[in-house]
Amino acid sequence: MPDLTHYAQLISTRLQELDTRIHEVDHELGEPKSADMNDQSIDLEDDEVLEGLGMAAQKEIALLNLAMTRIKDGSYGICKKCEEPISEARLNAVLYAPLCKRCATLD
Repeated sequence: MPDLTHYAQLISTRLQELDTRIHEVDHELGEPKSADMNDQSIDLEDDEVLEGLGMAAQKEIALLNLAMTRIKDGSYGICKKCEEPISEARLNAVLYAPLCKRCATLD
């Protein structure tokens, strides 16, 4: 059984990092755009990349929040499919992993 307190702390730390990233992305997207047409096209491309990073961060936050729910209800570290323990190596690599490696590769 994984150390739930340890993983809760890791997840909390990651959530804080992602929150900071989202605020930085929002700040960058709110910056005024250049009047120069060439610079505007570069700014638009940059904005697309930033929006992608922001959406990825939001998705990870949702997955981490689900993992925190599993910690609270005692199901964290148990595969949702086969109900076998998820290896700590997998949990360390993917904090929000709901499936063991075997079941994840079958999906």
